[in-house]
Amino acid sequence: MKVLITTDLYVTATNGVVTSVRNLQEELVKRGHEVRILTLSASLKSYQEGPIYYIKSIPLGVVYPDVRMPVSYHNHLIRELIDWKPDVIHSQCEFFSFQFARHISKATGAPLIHTYHTLYEQYATYVIPSKRLGRRMVATFSRTRLKHVDTVIAPTRKVEMSLRRYGLRNPIRIVPSGISIDQYQYRMTQEERMSRRKALGIPEDHQVLINLGRLGTEKNLNELLDLFASLLRDNRQITFLIVGDGPAKEELERQAKRLGIDDHVVFTGMVAPCEVQNYYQLGDIFVSASTSETQGLTYIEAAANGLPLVCRQDPCLDDVIEEGVNGYEYTACEDFIRDIHSILWNPDWRDAARRSSEEIAASFDKSHFAEAVEHIYQSAIQ
Repeated sequence: MKVLITTDLYVTATNGVVTSVRNLQEELVKRGHEVRILTLSASLKSYQEGPIYYIKSIPLGVVYPDVRMPVSYHNHLIRELIDWKPDVIHSQCEFFSFQFARHISKATGAPLIHTYHTLYEQYATYVIPSKRLGRRMVATFSRTRLKHVDTVIAPTRKVEMSLRRYGLRNPIRIVPSGISIDQYQYRMTQEERMSRRKALGIPEDHQVLINLGRLGTEKNLNELLDLFASLLRDNRQITFLIVGDGPAKEELERQAKRLGIDDHVVFTGMVAPCEVQNYYQLGDIFVSASTSETQGLTYIEAAANGLPLVCRQDPCLDDVIEEGVNGYEYTACEDFIRDIHSILWNPDWRDAARRSSEEIAASFDKSHFAEAVEHIYQSAIQ
């Protein structure tokens, strides 16, 4: 098959959409398909690099980091892709590149598949103070935007339910985005682990809670800092390792100081994608208070690195956390504190939980992801 994937984001290497696109592209090529990517360039220049087509654009960082907008929807590279005649078009973003996907689909008759990665109602408060109005606007936008799509791919049941609530009537298939399991199979030695911890200022006798991802208000990290402060009242031999960067970082650092826990909290800032697995393995428990995830690839990555998880209850965790086996979902603060204490003081359970997490994560390998998407393409073409 000739597969055209369109995405607003491709240049940045730290975004979940980009990770999903690159994994899909790599696996589809392995399966013998010809794959081309249409995305936005990081400059006012349109160009082609192998199978990647970059359309000139301008930055819209005021809306969201790395977001860009095309200068024009008329471009010779679009004509080239129409002449290439893709068998199927797979859109990954609802905004700017979606217009290109629709245009090429109309011009070639190729079916249009779309993956709905982001629940925008969680982010609407960045620009619209009213949650109710924000949800209504997101529902209207999503329903209108996707009404002509042949099949919508939702990474979880949670996303499917939201789209149905918006009034979307299209066929929806649930396909979890895959991760590269191979990347997370490496295990550093205990000596290397302790050396890396020491370099970050983590005492040798401390156990480490870790959160990794974008530091945005929707991730609810302020709740985790409050909970961590409560944990410290009973156990001073713990450190909270926060890996990542984002607009909420400075406020979170100030909160840690206000709570008097900043000497037990380590902010690493952004880390290179090739180093991510090494940071997961510095932790003893992965923690999250977010309910904004559509799937939460970081949860799966943490599990693949052999971590037990304690996360705020959310439907996207249904296939990732097996309660009491590889972690816990909490709804009340006292549950979080109880679960963390239970894990920290039970090394035998932790060892079993690590193995269970690895087994659960294996089902999310990107090869299974590509196979499921390939079947959707074939059905749409037929």
